[in-house]
Amino acid sequence: MTQLKHAPLDDVTLPPLLPLARRVFKHPVLMHFNRLAAAVIAVNAIVLATALPGVDAEFASRAALFNFALAILIRRQRLINLLFRIATSAPVTWPLRVRWTLAKVYHFGGLHVGGAVAGSLWFAAFVALATVERATADVLLLAYALVGLFAAMLVTTIPKLRAENHNRFELVHRFGGWSSLVLLWALTVAQIGHRELLASLEFWVLVALTAAVVAPWTRLRRVPVDIKRPSSHVAIARFTHGRKPFAGSSTAISRSPLLEWHSFANIPSPDEHGFRLTISRAGDWTGRFIDDLPSHVWVKGITTAGVANIEVLFRKVVYVATGSGIGPCLPHLLAQEVPALLVWSTRSPRQTFGDELVDEILAVQPEARIWDTALHGKPDMVRLAAAAHRDFGAEAVICISNKKLTWQVVHGLERRGIPAYGAIWDS
Repeated sequence: MTQLKHAPLDDVTLPPLLPLARRVFKHPVLMHFNRLAAAVIAVNAIVLATALPGVDAEFASRAALFNFALAILIRRQRLINLLFRIATSAPVTWPLRVRWTLAKVYHFGGLHVGGAVAGSLWFAAFVALATVERATADVLLLAYALVGLFAAMLVTTIPKLRAENHNRFELVHRFGGWSSLVLLWALTVAQIGHRELLASLEFWVLVALTAAVVAPWTRLRRVPVDIKRPSSHVAIARFTHGRKPFAGSSTAISRSPLLEWHSFANIPSPDEHGFRLTISRAGDWTGRFIDDLPSHVWVKGITTAGVANIEVLFRKVVYVATGSGIGPCLPHLLAQEVPALLVWSTRSPRQTFGDELVDEILAVQPEARIWDTALHGKPDMVRLAAAAHRDFGAEAVICISNKKLTWQVVHGLERRGIPAYGAIWDS
């Protein structure tokens, strides 16, 4: 049995902070997600200023539809994979500052938020203008119904409400989104008429949006799953259906496909068919999954690229994980496409995850720095990450942990001039 190597923290000195002019752009408020959202709003403001005073109900309606199209399409799995493929195609010989920015590709959700907010504002303007212009009763009825749906969807995205009622957020967005698409079709027909519908730009935009929404559900399957439970905290689910997913992708699974979906990182083994998911107890759904192991689950869509795919933009990387965050890191460590060093903080790793998984990790990461919180308490992860970055000569750090700690590590390092990346919980 391979022994764990404790990660020391003695004499770890953090790099100095960046100058204020650069450091201010590393603040969470100015992260790339928010910049993209602000950019979409700014473009719409320019369009409005340019079009005034000729903005009428038809103009506002089209502007709303185009923004909604951006919000919907940017979330499509194939487009996400394409964005990652383009961004990560840059060679490692490019300047680090350029690659540092390209690796922020996973902040694309800012375009979704910007499009949704701008679209809602344009649609509110359309409703007001249509009312003033005395549109037909059926147009106004459909428009006001859509206003109610959009308002409900926007309210559930308020961070505090979303965190406290995430299941409600998902349900409102799923069923509200489907209902909105149906009402948009009805509204478009009411505005344009059946005879001119095929010749309108709105018709073809709605066709594209409908196809994008329906496409993942055409791949809905109920598949068998073999699950091992090394402890009451973790389940390791093995799948053998379909093609082996690529390292760094994720799969969404469900026990009730119309109600709730959860995504987990795929762990394909280089020499084996199929893949695994590590599922840790982190809420009601995962708790029920671990306590009542299913024989089958539902899957849909295609595997989708995740944040750790940006590793190929760097010569060397440090992976920082806590607990089950090892799951998204493991496929990259097994693939060994980029030289990497693992820093893993977790409670009693062998008892929690099992000897088999821990030995598999150490077989490809013999120098891994593993901190057992049961023995040593919780460490300062920023200092651990900075020390590993320095000692390994890495160009970037990728952190997979809970929201609070991920942001602590990412922004704690970035403000000191170290490229750092981690999930932003925008889905």
